[in-house]
Amino acid sequence: MTAPYLCPNCKTNRSRFNIMEQHPQAVKLDPATGAMVEEYSQSEAGPFHASYQGTQRRVQCGSCGTIEDEQTFLKFAESHPMNKS
Repeated sequence: MTAPYLCPNCKTNRSRFNIMEQHPQAVKLDPATGAMVEEYSQSEAGPFHASYQGTQRRVQCGSCGTIEDEQTFLKFAESHPMNKS
């Protein structure tokens, strides 16, 4: 988080954000009740359980509420640099 962010939706917010760290949990749920039947480690989930492939960090704009991957905010700021007058 040492590079600037810019919201790709409202296109004005460069300073107020919520950073969300993602911690995936592999589980097996009872289909009828939704109760957790079993919890797996990422290495023992089995052949019928796809491992989490998403990003580790998500960002929410503190102004408009848009939630995207961190790279989206970083790349948008990179392509729209601040005017240094």
